[in-house]
Amino acid sequence: MGGREFPSNVFCAPLAGCSDLPFRRMTTFYNPGLVYCEMVKMDALIRHDPGTYRLLDYERGMHPIGAQLCGSKPKLAGTCAKICEDLGFDVIDLNCGCPVDKVTKDGSGSGLLKSPRLIGEIVSEMVAAVKVPVTVKIRIGWDFQTINCVEICRMAKEAGAKAVCIHGRTRSQGYKGPADWEPIAACKRELPDLCIIGNGDIMDAESAERIFTTTGCDAILVARGTFGKPWVIEDIYRKLSGEEPLQRDGITYRNHLLTHMDYIKEYQPERKAVLDMRRVGCWYLKTAHGTRKLRESLNQVKTLKEIRHLIEEYPWHEVEIASSLPLEEF
Repeated sequence: MGGREFPSNVFCAPLAGCSDLPFRRMTTFYNPGLVYCEMVKMDALIRHDPGTYRLLDYERGMHPIGAQLCGSKPKLAGTCAKICEDLGFDVIDLNCGCPVDKVTKDGSGSGLLKSPRLIGEIVSEMVAAVKVPVTVKIRIGWDFQTINCVEICRMAKEAGAKAVCIHGRTRSQGYKGPADWEPIAACKRELPDLCIIGNGDIMDAESAERIFTTTGCDAILVARGTFGKPWVIEDIYRKLSGEEPLQRDGITYRNHLLTHMDYIKEYQPERKAVLDMRRVGCWYLKTAHGTRKLRESLNQVKTLKEIRHLIEEYPWHEVEIASSLPLEEF
């Protein structure tokens, strides 16, 4: 992609409010080809907002790593891309996929899907400002009446983007309903020389293999599938290489949950760490049958010491692990 070699074509998505430094420490243990920090707003980055810069925290071992910019002002795009390049990022991505109202109301995120030419202008500014690859993250369209991902991919390529990641839902869908991978396949057919990254409903190794086969995409971006399952990257690698999946038990979940907690503890103050652990604990325990009592207890405790005690003393040998979970659960 853009003349750069990546360890693999299985990438980990930027997940606003989720893919913080502790989260990425968990996923990078399994060696994804590329991992992204959380999305940052151009306006905040240009103001050198400390909280925004904190979202871009990463460690040397996380390379290759991508930064994702969100904004609709071409005049800020080049400067912001250069800031990220100077911070050491290997890829700079433009977010044209976030569906939440507070992002789209000013035309940012998936609001840009309604202005393909503006996407081209922003990408051109970014490409002119940096030497690292510039990529774009989109959805298949604003709604079902405006499926325009092929047009946007063409515009992005002409502007110099080296890859486009396509989420198989419209903005109007949000995260509801099944992802439609056919428009992703259409983009690859129409633009065979453009690196197309498939995204949407990649929740396990089987769905990862299926999106490659169905769409012909060059890479995949795993998002919600990593919630509470950082090892899903390893599962995908094994599936794609024809190896048998590893059987994971309650002890695996316990050990990963404790490690994740240690990372959060190192990174966040106590109160924030406790709140983060309530959320993270829910992710890990979604597919672990027999953990209802633990989930309820995690939402009541007020210190990390209490959380550690709950996790360490839980009868994990009695826990059964489900192989999959309906997407609506996430």
